[in-house]
Amino acid sequence: MKLKLGTRGSKLALTQSGHVADAITAATGHEVELVVISTRGDRITDRPLQEVGGKGLFTKELEDAMLSGDIHFAVHSLKDMPTEDPPGLVLACIPERVDPRDGLVGARLADLPHGAVVGTGSIRRVLQLKALRPDLELRGIRGNVDTRIAKQRSGEYAAVVLAMAGLTRLGLADVADEPIAVTDMIPAVGQGALAVQARGDDESTLQILDAIHHGPTATCVAAERAFLVGISGGCSVPAAAHAVWDGDQIRITGCYAPDGVTLKKATLAGDPMHVVAMGRELALQLRG
Repeated sequence: MKLKLGTRGSKLALTQSGHVADAITAATGHEVELVVISTRGDRITDRPLQEVGGKGLFTKELEDAMLSGDIHFAVHSLKDMPTEDPPGLVLACIPERVDPRDGLVGARLADLPHGAVVGTGSIRRVLQLKALRPDLELRGIRGNVDTRIAKQRSGEYAAVVLAMAGLTRLGLADVADEPIAVTDMIPAVGQGALAVQARGDDESTLQILDAIHHGPTATCVAAERAFLVGISGGCSVPAAAHAVWDGDQIRITGCYAPDGVTLKKATLAGDPMHVVAMGRELALQLRG
């Protein structure tokens, strides 16, 4: 069986989808063809994501192609995925997560001069950077990884913040001057993980995709996504959460700014069988 994998056309999206395709072929022997599909998020590059729709901007066209049968499945960055599946589609599998940290390109945080301009379009990153370095000037930035790095290299920004997972998958991890510890900057929900989406009634495809599912990663991101549901937020909400295995327990740390300015932070640990309840309880604590 030859599978059609829908993907965005950016270098990072193609690289991520290529890794998934190779993993499927290695695990099952099935050939996978990449089908490039342009999304609204790819076409709108001059405005912040929260102004034009946030989560879903990079997924809807791919989802439509799955529902119409033009492709068998699609690969997304999990942090771009809405927390609810569209009718007819399911989160079929989650491969093993890579580096979840944010990275600073251009300088180490402590070495940035007073008032330095740092590029990030994420309110989550803005608020956490302000807590670490209140003196920095934080400006929005759009574009793919290469574009953002080029803007920093041209002097438009003293530094830019990028996800280490994207840099790692592109073979650019060494470009980061400083990967920022998750204790200092909590990642976006699902950061570093990929989401493989398919039709819920496509049993043959779902069975094939299960071969690359990574249960430990799926357990952690389930806690994170439950937290985001509890916060009732998308990419424009000042919230973040990261879950890890701690022995036989799951430990999740989250932050949220109820007033949009002041971050509250908390950690919970518990039974991996109850991660959804744990994520929602953490959100309740931070919303209270």
